[in-house]
Amino acid sequence: MPLALLALAIGAFGIGTTEFVIMGLLPEVADDFGVSIPTAGFLVTGYALGVMFGAPLMTALGTKISRKRMLMLLMGLFIAGNLLSALAPAFTVMLIGRVVASLAHGAFFGIGSVVAADLVAPDKKAGAIAMMFTGLTVANVVGVPLGTLIGQTAGWRLTFTIVAALGVVGLIGVARLVPEMPRPEGVRLRHELAAFKNAQVLLAMAMTVLGFGGVFAAITYVAPMMTHVTGFADSSVTWLLVLFGLGMVGGNLVGGKYADRALMPMLYVSLGALAVVLALFTLTAHNKVLAGVTIALIGALGFAAVPPLQKRVLDQAHNAPTLASAVNIGAFNLGNALSAWLGGLVISAGFGYTAPNWVGAALAAGALLLAFLSAALERRDGTPSAVVAGPTPAGQKTAVHH
Repeated sequence: MPLALLALAIGAFGIGTTEFVIMGLLPEVADDFGVSIPTAGFLVTGYALGVMFGAPLMTALGTKISRKRMLMLLMGLFIAGNLLSALAPAFTVMLIGRVVASLAHGAFFGIGSVVAADLVAPDKKAGAIAMMFTGLTVANVVGVPLGTLIGQTAGWRLTFTIVAALGVVGLIGVARLVPEMPRPEGVRLRHELAAFKNAQVLLAMAMTVLGFGGVFAAITYVAPMMTHVTGFADSSVTWLLVLFGLGMVGGNLVGGKYADRALMPMLYVSLGALAVVLALFTLTAHNKVLAGVTIALIGALGFAAVPPLQKRVLDQAHNAPTLASAVNIGAFNLGNALSAWLGGLVISAGFGYTAPNWVGAALAAGALLLAFLSAALERRDGTPSAVVAGPTPAGQKTAVHH
């Protein structure tokens, strides 16, 4: 694998850390600014919304410059947002900083996926995408717990300063290691938008929303579930989330390896097994050992689907994949928001803290059904695995990648 993938993984590590570390620091931030915990929660919501809307916006703005330069600009935006959060004199300023940082998230992963895939041979594309996403998964094992510990002991401002420094390392890495990759000739914003006329692209994104939503339906409420149902101490939740992160790392790498060999079967296995495991979590949540194993499996199966889902979008919109790739990153965050809302609804309705697991199982099963539908439509239409999304830009190859 090219060293350029290491630079992308470092950037992904910083982005993953800043996205999730705030969840463990909400009490400290709320106390510092004199706001309630629910109000501090807008730092999470604002970031997620920034990813959803920032992904297509920033990608569209970057269609006129090279992908390397756009990745560098996005890391600069990420650094600025985290520094603004670290130095914020008021809660509103920190919220602005979080939104600024989030604008880089979707476009970085979207453009980074395209760059990673272009750096390797066609039969290694999913593995290259997985290598970049390893930075995001490792962030949940190392960056988030360490950032939470630093924030709780030395102050949350130091955490965001360190995250900004990680962004500087990522920026230098992109500048030094990622080769110049000029924009494909003739590609314009209208070509990028044409990808969304392709039903297979939309189906892949819907699979992303439901599949990843299944994971976060359970994980969003894992703390009250583990403390109230399983009987873990509050201090054990951090280590349970480390188990989840370790599962993410392993699943991401396995998903990338096997998606290059058999993409759709990999989706069938990961999404089907995820639905089963989430349903079983309702039972295993009552046993400490089984609960820990289940949490690791949810991370592994959920992220085993990430490389094939991202590659599916790239394949189906291969003539102009950048915007579709970035929007698919927004789809992950849409799945997070949707599942968290649905999980909260069933808890509020009195079904208990394990009820979100059934929501997650239903969402994952829905993603599996969409995968079968996508394959059936492909067979019916007699189309190959990469479908031309729109007019072939001048000067660009029309070869189809399988």
